[in-house]
Amino acid sequence: MFNDALSVDYNTIHRLLRCARNIDVYFHLPNINTIDNSLFTIQNMIILITGATSGFGKAIALKFAREGHNCIITGRREDKLKKVADEIAKHNVQVLPLVLDVQDRKAVGNTITSLEQRWQNIDVLVNNAGLALGRDTFDKADIDDWDTMIDTNVKGLLYMSKAVLPYFIKNKKGHIINIGSTAGKEVYEKGNVYCASKFAVNAISQAQRIDLLPHRIKVTCINPGAAETEFSNVRFKGDEQKAAAVYTGYQPLQANDIADVVYYCSTLPPNVCINDLVMTSIAQANSFYTYKQG
Repeated sequence: MFNDALSVDYNTIHRLLRCARNIDVYFHLPNINTIDNSLFTIQNMIILITGATSGFGKAIALKFAREGHNCIITGRREDKLKKVADEIAKHNVQVLPLVLDVQDRKAVGNTITSLEQRWQNIDVLVNNAGLALGRDTFDKADIDDWDTMIDTNVKGLLYMSKAVLPYFIKNKKGHIINIGSTAGKEVYEKGNVYCASKFAVNAISQAQRIDLLPHRIKVTCINPGAAETEFSNVRFKGDEQKAAAVYTGYQPLQANDIADVVYYCSTLPPNVCINDLVMTSIAQANSFYTYKQG
């Protein structure tokens, strides 16, 4: 513990400590002009990312790995999960791949509650797993698609949050980052249940933020607009022509853009929480308006 009477080059200390790894220590530094926040957390965080086999999830996991943080990654596709885990390990951090379908309530509960002690000190949960299926009017939509979207986008997020929360509460720290969408801000034609699922993510994020205030748990909902990933291929069920048309005529967001924002939100001072954030490419204003050229 430092005190105000001690004459020290705090900037030098801070730089040295930022280079240290595998420590979990809190320093209270005096208020001086060169340091914005008096509380620093120097540690290798543990980040749990769902849906990490591709797209946003993979980019988020690799972003944290590059910055020296350990990752727990989940996904349904074992082969792809292993490849991502191998990429993460190249950054000299630890990685725990869990083959897991967030739709499976029992599997989620059993897997998360049985984590080894060294993996229980989770700092950030990124509820990324999600999808859109179909682009049909309400009367023509496939009910099976509805079930899958609700089970993944809504119930999966709930299951994972509920499973991880005991660790957050025990450790008296934690950050839930829910990946929403601009589709959770405005309903568009043929978006019906996908939009509804993302409106639910927005509402759940607000509820979590309120209910978890006594535990000092941060909750952030990040709502990206159009981003060029596997998303449209999945939505149009492998129709590559339809999927490509979504991104024609403008430069959409990329997965790394979302990863950078997730990382930023998770590395702010302990007393700062970004509750809700909407991000789009410069060509997109919202779910309705996108400026396309050509």
